[in-house]
Amino acid sequence: MKNLFDGVRDFSEKEFDSYRALFHDLAVKQDPHTLYIGCSDSRVVPDLITKSMPGDLFVVRNIANIVPHFRESGEYLATTSAIEYALIVLNVENIVVCGHSNCGGCKALFASESELEKIPFTRHWLELAAPVKERALEIMRRSHHAGDLEWIVEQENVVVQMNHLLTYPFIKERFSRGTLSIYGWYYEIGSGKVFNYNKEKRLFELIT
Repeated sequence: MKNLFDGVRDFSEKEFDSYRALFHDLAVKQDPHTLYIGCSDSRVVPDLITKSMPGDLFVVRNIANIVPHFRESGEYLATTSAIEYALIVLNVENIVVCGHSNCGGCKALFASESELEKIPFTRHWLELAAPVKERALEIMRRSHHAGDLEWIVEQENVVVQMNHLLTYPFIKERFSRGTLSIYGWYYEIGSGKVFNYNKEKRLFELIT
């Protein structure tokens, strides 16, 4: 923990002054333009990847960047409530669903029951992404590229979660009116490259 405490002190004593005016404005209000839904993976840092400043992104992170289907429930729904807040209260203009390479959550879709028995909450959470596995396997059967399963699953997961967003009435209505944009990104950790999903071509294209 020493490095974290040192980092906090360094920010407070040295770097904060560079952003004093920005944080002065942010102290009373946030007005992010984009809801970013990403994986909790420690290697994926939204602000770093997008070169965003504090106040730009409203960030939701969970295992495998999953968007649950919209549903009425008395449960405590963390991701759903964050999506609701971003759209209804903050009125964001964009939503980005960002997956990434070497995703442990996507890999766990193919794990055995015995491998997942020690993480029952994670196993249950990943049931929301069960259709991703079937879609990826079907693509594999049609394409005959056995070595590509990992990135096919990770990218298909992004597409499935984008579709799940449209089960939210307040998202579907704004998207239909053209007042909300939805993007799907795939981040390649080893190269730093980010690919954007082209809905017409149904493929991910490198952002250049």
